[in-house]
Amino acid sequence: MFDLDFKKHDYLLPVVLQDADNDAVLMVGFMNREALAKTIETGCATFLSRTRQRLWTKGETSGSFAVVDSITTDCDRDALLLRVRVRGDGNICHNRTRSCFTEVLEVPVLEPTAARP
Repeated sequence: MFDLDFKKHDYLLPVVLQDADNDAVLMVGFMNREALAKTIETGCATFLSRTRQRLWTKGETSGSFAVVDSITTDCDRDALLLRVRVRGDGNICHNRTRSCFTEVLEVPVLEPTAARP
């Protein structure tokens, strides 16, 4: 399907969901061939749950569906970027936030050195 490299990551593609309206990164999930086919068929982002070993469509329980605007692959063809429009209350994360990326990790600011460009 689309000559994607499913073999590299144990027959799964990492998938980044990005808000088509404001470019915010919303979440990361994994798709197998079946999940990608269902995503294309329905127009809603569908993933493989690695813990439950079944397909799930984003929003099937929460009502916050990720309607696909476009699908792009990376240069190695082993990861996907789905630009989506969120329908429902707008909270994509199971923690009831707009994005799953809400926890900031405190790291020291490093000064450039000869070893770091």
